[in-house]
Amino acid sequence: MDSRVNYLLLATALLGTFFSGTATRIVSISMPTVAQSLGTDLLGVSWALLSYQLSNIGLAVIFGRISDLWGREKMFALGFLVFSVSSLLCGFSQNVLQLILARFVQGVGGAMLQSSSRALAAESVTEDLAGRAQGYMTTAHHTGFILGPSIGGLMIDYFSWRWSFFLLAPIGFGGMLLALANLKRRGASAQHHAGSIDYLGAALLFATTSILVFILDRRTQQIAGGATKIFLAVLLLVCLAGFLAHESRTRSPFVDLALFKIRRFSFSVLSLLIMSLCYTLIGFLLPFYLQDVLRLTPTNVGLLFMAPSILTVALAPVSGTMSDRLGPRTPATLGVALMILSLGVGGLLRVNSHWLLPVLLIILSATTNGIFNPANSTAMISMMAKEHRGFASAVNHLTFGLGNVLGVALGGLCMSLAFEHYTGVKTASLTTENPLGFVAALNVTFLAAAALSIVAVATSSARSNGKA
Repeated sequence: MDSRVNYLLLATALLGTFFSGTATRIVSISMPTVAQSLGTDLLGVSWALLSYQLSNIGLAVIFGRISDLWGREKMFALGFLVFSVSSLLCGFSQNVLQLILARFVQGVGGAMLQSSSRALAAESVTEDLAGRAQGYMTTAHHTGFILGPSIGGLMIDYFSWRWSFFLLAPIGFGGMLLALANLKRRGASAQHHAGSIDYLGAALLFATTSILVFILDRRTQQIAGGATKIFLAVLLLVCLAGFLAHESRTRSPFVDLALFKIRRFSFSVLSLLIMSLCYTLIGFLLPFYLQDVLRLTPTNVGLLFMAPSILTVALAPVSGTMSDRLGPRTPATLGVALMILSLGVGGLLRVNSHWLLPVLLIILSATTNGIFNPANSTAMISMMAKEHRGFASAVNHLTFGLGNVLGVALGGLCMSLAFEHYTGVKTASLTTENPLGFVAALNVTFLAAAALSIVAVATSSARSNGKA
């Protein structure tokens, strides 16, 4: 066995990210059945999705920073416990309000896990294997993404939707025992650092990130009036200003803003935000084109969208190895360049395009995900000082989550504006009733995203391979 690898610690981190990926897809596929069972509609059950998103994204950086101070294995074990108990509560929910509350708690557990998982992977290996560790993490997460829908479907077909949640509990309890076993094994060598917790800073950070997610979420946009949106925007600015002012003055800041002066870290954050935005935008818009314009069957569309996760699983270890040998800058920049090429293909789509053209787009974007993410995570986390790796891992998760929300929000906005420009018809939602106008708007949206990705090329190529 390789003495450079703590296999138990790496296995714990891999289980955590696999568990998170699987849980996300299992729950998502069960939502229509849940709505029918609990006597609610799509809007009601969507709040169960939003409540998870709010706590999971809003608390990620908070738990990442606490894990730096308290110990990452402890945070990981507690995350498994909270996620498992809340999964049981979800399964036992008798109405949609109970489910929404249980899902919020589940998001808390998810934030504990996802804020620490990549930091644990970074600590499980020596520096010369850091890229491979992050590659394995990406592979584990997307393996969960592949298996999640199938497992969720089996639970619904042969048992009930409640078992989609119940199944998560024993896996989570097993992960908790594995994390505790690793903590006992490492003993005093487990990483934790002295320091006090800035509770006011944590509260302001949670308020800022949660309001931002709330503003950008499509469900909120559909039900909130103009006055509500203005109020939320003002509240966001007040919370953000208060947070920055407080953190810059306090003696023990919750977020060390000086870390963003590290070019490698700040450029990696910006690159990740843009890439996750573009990747989500493709996944959000392309099914409308494939199903409603090219008239592919839902089964065929579903099979096509299995490709991204399969390619990511295959390519992530390759990217990790490239990062170890060449540094993360080269594979990350290559990944962004492939995303620009993918979006450029999107600009060529027509109403009567052969289905192989959008397939090429999907393959190129999936290749981007497999090559870019491990390299970028290595630059953000594995190359960070150990006392800040929990924070860096959490920022990675937060940035990816915000990119997902932005991808849907900005994609829908750009499509609506472009559709109105080409057709002269105002629309509040995406529609394919005018295929020519829809495809023209799709071309503009993809090309705008490609132009934005040029910024990510600059930030990925300009960052160093070292500690600066």
